[in-house]
Amino acid sequence: MPARILVVGAGIAGLATAVALRRSGHDVTVVEQRTDLASGSGISIWPNALAALDEIGLGDAVRDAGGRVTAGAIRWRDGAWLRRPSAQRMVTALGEPLVVVRRAALTGILREALPPGAVQTGFCATNLTATGSSARVTLSDGRSRETDAVVGADGVNSLVARTLNGPLSSRYVGYTAWRGVAQFALDPDLAGETMGAGIEVGHVPLGPDHTYWFATERAPEGSAATGGEHAYLTAKLAGWADPIPQLVASTAPADLLRNDLYDRAQPRVWSAGPVVIVGDAAHPMRPHLGQGGCQGLEDAAILGRCVTDCTNLAEAFGRFAAFRRRRVRALVRESAAIGRVVNLRPAFLSGVASRATALIPEPVVTRHLAWIAARSAFVLPTAGDRAT
Repeated sequence: MPARILVVGAGIAGLATAVALRRSGHDVTVVEQRTDLASGSGISIWPNALAALDEIGLGDAVRDAGGRVTAGAIRWRDGAWLRRPSAQRMVTALGEPLVVVRRAALTGILREALPPGAVQTGFCATNLTATGSSARVTLSDGRSRETDAVVGADGVNSLVARTLNGPLSSRYVGYTAWRGVAQFALDPDLAGETMGAGIEVGHVPLGPDHTYWFATERAPEGSAATGGEHAYLTAKLAGWADPIPQLVASTAPADLLRNDLYDRAQPRVWSAGPVVIVGDAAHPMRPHLGQGGCQGLEDAAILGRCVTDCTNLAEAFGRFAAFRRRRVRALVRESAAIGRVVNLRPAFLSGVASRATALIPEPVVTRHLAWIAARSAFVLPTAGDRAT
C-alpha cells in the first residue's frame, strides 16, 4: 500500500527525493516556504550525479538542458597554467563530461516529473512530532499534516535536522562567495579555475553563449561592497588574465549573487523512525568540490532504492543513513580543507599553496577526482548494506 510521505523543502535534494519516492510507488507531497523556485545561477552536475539522475529517470533530460564540459584546467591569475589535463583523460576518468545547467532548468525538470499539485509553496514547517509509525507536521499557515513519513530537505537551517538532533551550531567560515551567469562564450579549454593569492574564480561553459562563474574571497561577515558587488569585482579582477574581467563585465549587476559561507555542525542522527534528512539538511558542505547539489541527487536516488528494497520506511531510512555517511563525511571534510587552504592568511600563503598543487602528479589528481565525481563513484546499496 502506498505510504503518504511529506518532503519538507523544494530545493534540488527535496524535489529529486520526491521523484525517487514516487518511482518507488508512494504518494509524495513537497512543501516549500519560497514561492519562486526559479532563482539561482548555475550548477555543475558531475558524472556521479548524472548517474544518480539516470537512476530516477531524468539523466538525459538534464544532459539536454545544459552544456557539456570536458576540461578541468587550473591557471594562475596571470594566465600561467598550473594544471592542464587533456580532455580525454578527464572524460576517461569520469565516465562522461560533466554538465553545467541553470539551477532553474534543473529544478524545472525535477518539478515536471511530479504530478500537478505535488509541490505546494508559500509555507514552511514550524514543528514536527513523530511516533513509531507516523508523523505530524505543523505548517506556518497553522494547519497540521498527518503523514506516514517525513523527509527533511530543508537546507542548512533544517527544522527536521534540529528536531532529530537538538541545536546544531553554525559559524561563519571567514569568506564569502559571488556567483553569476555571464553572457560570454567561454573557450572550453579554459573551463576550470583561475587562482590568485587569497581568491579563486571558477568558470565553466553554460551552453554555447553563456558562462557560469563564481569567486570566493575572505571578508568580514555580513559585509557589502560600498559601491556595489559588481563594481567591486570589476576593480578587484581587472588585472587578471582573460577571460576573467570579461566574465564580470558580461554579467548583469542585478544577477550577481553574494552569499557568506557557513559551516554547520554535522548532525549525529540522520533518521529516527519515520523521519529522515537529506541534502544540506544532512550534510552541508562548502562549495569547493562542486558536490553540494550532486550529493543531494545521490541522496535522492539511494533513498529511493532503499525504500524500494526494504519492507518498511523506518528500516529504509536507517539503511540509507548508515550507507550514505561513509561517503559524504569524507567529502564534507575535504571541501572544508580546500577552503581553508584557498583562504589562508596572510594571503601570500594561499598563493604558495595554490601554486604547489601543480607539483601533484596528474594521475594522482585524476584518480582522486574519479573517486569523488566519476559515474563509478555513485554506488547503490546492495543487500549486504544494512542499517547499523
